[in-house]
Amino acid sequence: MSPNLALFYPEGHQNHSQPGHPERPQRVEAIREAFIEAKLWETFAHLEPLTLSIADLSHIHAPDFLTHLEEACAHSHPLDLDTYTTPQSWQLALNAAGGGAAVAEAVWEGQNLRGLALTRPPGHHATRQRAMGFCLLNNIAIAAEHLLRHTSATRLAIIDLDLHHGNGTQDIFWERGDVLYISTHQYPYYPGTGSLNETGAGAGARTTANFPLPPMSGDAAFAAIMDEAILPLLDRFAPEMLLVSYGFDTHWRENLGHLQLSAQGYANLIANLTTWADGNCEGRVALFLEGGYDLPAAKACSLGVVAALQGLAWEDPIGPSPTPESDGWKVVLTEAKRIWGL
Repeated sequence: MSPNLALFYPEGHQNHSQPGHPERPQRVEAIREAFIEAKLWETFAHLEPLTLSIADLSHIHAPDFLTHLEEACAHSHPLDLDTYTTPQSWQLALNAAGGGAAVAEAVWEGQNLRGLALTRPPGHHATRQRAMGFCLLNNIAIAAEHLLRHTSATRLAIIDLDLHHGNGTQDIFWERGDVLYISTHQYPYYPGTGSLNETGAGAGARTTANFPLPPMSGDAAFAAIMDEAILPLLDRFAPEMLLVSYGFDTHWRENLGHLQLSAQGYANLIANLTTWADGNCEGRVALFLEGGYDLPAAKACSLGVVAALQGLAWEDPIGPSPTPESDGWKVVLTEAKRIWGL
């Protein structure tokens, strides 16, 4: 394996934990274990998180929300029925955001060819004003803003491959034209957003593209949407770097959802994005961990995406879903292509 993959591992993340909650430390530790077993851990460039100020964060999150979040963490107050905090959660959220920014910057500057940020707590549900859906700070949005403000980057794309729609990321960039947001997700499902007709507004009109998939969509659905819609949209927008919300809860083993993606299917998606980046934006791709709660799926998907990032062959140890896929997604793709003129 090449040493050109930058990795952020969230030291101390185990202190953000609640007994019985699916967003648990074992998610990241299973990935770390898989990398160690595969003798990859020592080949990565391990990055420390950047130190982000409140002023930095305030470009993405409202200052009053940041104050509320810090105070809630200090007292272990839950933010909603799904989203817990501990006294260490604020600093760990800062570390996750700073780690994601460090990985994005290293890839942008060419220090590393690709990047993977094991951002925990996750982020894509966090809006400008609210933490929700297990998410505290929106790591991928903060990383994108860091690139736009502190490097020569002017146009970025965020591709969200999580089971759930990244309502927070969409909300943050809804009226901005410098970030293309694309999401594939189960629909209808939490958080209830991400319909086909949500395409941005103002300066951000036509820079949000949603692909709301019915339950039981699987490898064929994702492959077709990638080939026939996502890659053409990237061609049209011409981003200078790809940031990917890596949520492996689309895997068929997951209990929280009903999409049927295999680990090989996920690796194929990342391989397609990597190939596109090689031909169009100097190979710049960085992944940010979002959801995913089944530990065998965590191991398989993470090994698959790392192989894909580096252009290497890989064999899925789990295999495809034993449940037949539905073809309801074809209607979604047809309508999306009509909306976008593809």
